[in-house]
Amino acid sequence: MRELSYCENPFVYRRRKTREVKVGNVGVGGNNPIRVQSMITCDTMDTDASIQQTIELANVGCEIVRITAPTVKDSRNFEHIVKGLQERGCDVPIVADIHFKPEAAMEAAKWVDKVRINPGNYADSKKFVIREYTDEQYAAELNRIRERFSPLVELCKKRGIAMRIGTNHGSLSDRILNRYGDTPLGMVESALEFARIARDLEYHDFIFSMKASNPKIMIAAYRLLVARLNELGPDWNYPLHLGVTEAGEGEDARIKSAIGIGTLLADGIGDTIRVSLTEDSPHEIPVATALVENIKKTSDAQGPTLNAQLSFDPYSYQRRATETIAVVGVGDPGQRVKLGGAELIRVVVRQANFDKIAHKIDKMGDYQPEIIYENARVADVDPRDDAAIAKLNAEQSPQFVTVRDDVDFAAIPAFRLLAARLHPRHPILLKDVFDCRSRSVDFLTTLLTAATNIGSLLCDGIGDAIFVRGEEAPGQALRLSYNILQAAGSRIFKTDYVACPSCGRTLFNLQTTTAKIKEATSHLKGVKIAIMGCIVNGPGEMADADFGYVGGAPGKVNLYVGKTAVKFNIPEVEAVDRLKDLIREHGKWVEPVRRAAALEPAS
Repeated sequence: MRELSYCENPFVYRRRKTREVKVGNVGVGGNNPIRVQSMITCDTMDTDASIQQTIELANVGCEIVRITAPTVKDSRNFEHIVKGLQERGCDVPIVADIHFKPEAAMEAAKWVDKVRINPGNYADSKKFVIREYTDEQYAAELNRIRERFSPLVELCKKRGIAMRIGTNHGSLSDRILNRYGDTPLGMVESALEFARIARDLEYHDFIFSMKASNPKIMIAAYRLLVARLNELGPDWNYPLHLGVTEAGEGEDARIKSAIGIGTLLADGIGDTIRVSLTEDSPHEIPVATALVENIKKTSDAQGPTLNAQLSFDPYSYQRRATETIAVVGVGDPGQRVKLGGAELIRVVVRQANFDKIAHKIDKMGDYQPEIIYENARVADVDPRDDAAIAKLNAEQSPQFVTVRDDVDFAAIPAFRLLAARLHPRHPILLKDVFDCRSRSVDFLTTLLTAATNIGSLLCDGIGDAIFVRGEEAPGQALRLSYNILQAAGSRIFKTDYVACPSCGRTLFNLQTTTAKIKEATSHLKGVKIAIMGCIVNGPGEMADADFGYVGGAPGKVNLYVGKTAVKFNIPEVEAVDRLKDLIREHGKWVEPVRRAAALEPAS
């Protein structure tokens, strides 16, 4: 790949400079703070509920509210929703979420402050058809899209309202998939095609997004987008909306969101964010707000200007190649644990914390400590210390290395610098924080900090073991460690779920359904199950899932293997059992083993 730059300096925080786009009375980009937004979950035709949920979101700090409009009829109801909000004194900007129907977008644009369109299914086809496009056929398809998309651009321009060109990894068109594949590059090119049409019509009030349920793909896509925008020129400085799609619920969803969103914020990328949870929408706002507050602290914590050659390709994941070493493990005297190379990424604890839980390790299930820090002979260095780095690089055998606690800059750039300067044969131990004296009393902040710092580095391919120090309770710190590894896709030790947030398109109760599916399948280690309320992102976002449970019609469910539908119109009351049968058919079902409950400290 040619040399591309996605940020000024990956070792020093600087927020990307963008133009301002006004969404109603809220400025996004420019010198504005990072904006927090969310989406209501009720039927858009229920005017009173739509107004009430919007006000509830605004009251807890949501700055922009999105509402789905799957049909022209739904779009017409924006007139009544917006009028009702104005009558109640609520001036929060309203965004119409459009997917398949250009006509619905045209109607919505008459009433709202911003229209979100998805290039993958707006005036484009997505039937997962494999075909070769000649250059002439490809150009003809682009001309057809221009004809369908231009009227919306002209209307938005006339009304002075904004637009989001929002690519989803799960809904790339057949045309894009067949030319670029199911890749971050395909996501970027899909959005740029629509942006070029808007620019040709002298419309610039748009914002980009590159969402995916896999944080690695999401991070790579946003970085590649920014690099391409920088390459295209200074007037391509459009703001970015960040989000991880289908993050799910609970602690896992918060960790996955922090890895994706927090990583990019730390890169200086992002002007507005939405945390997507399979929970009531107001629960999303504290998480998003905390991520924004975290990046403010990180930006204040930067030390001197640093420069080095990155040890990783920021647009394509590959684990840093180290040699394998063996260190003293937990358990029988003399037991050795391998790390580095292709070994599992290990979980490290302090001796004092291990002593607190040693008597109940047999009850801790999968959340096991593997290495005690004091016994592992870890070399701690300041990555700016030329002499210390040179001494390590001169060692004949690989050493287990980490960053010293007294460095005066943030964790992500510190470990990036260490990886850049240290010989690649040396395995690295990641820490979430350097100074444990200022531990947060708020577990959400602790979780988001650990997930952002460690998760970001794991997605960069850096790290052979992790050491969560910001959480004092040993059981909780262990759980957090393993859940970060799982969310980053670095070590799968339990069932993985991809679950979308509720919205007006949802065809069943996502929260109760997700709970039922988890109750039935949570013992299936390594199996990935997608739970989708409708078909909008279903097949595509399930590309790397083993099985999918997707709303097909009211009260009916379709079941998928990968992104292929195999069972149709199953009554919802039977669907969980039929999902279990499908898993059995494909040889991935095991019967749950009854045992003492694993340690699950309250959060």
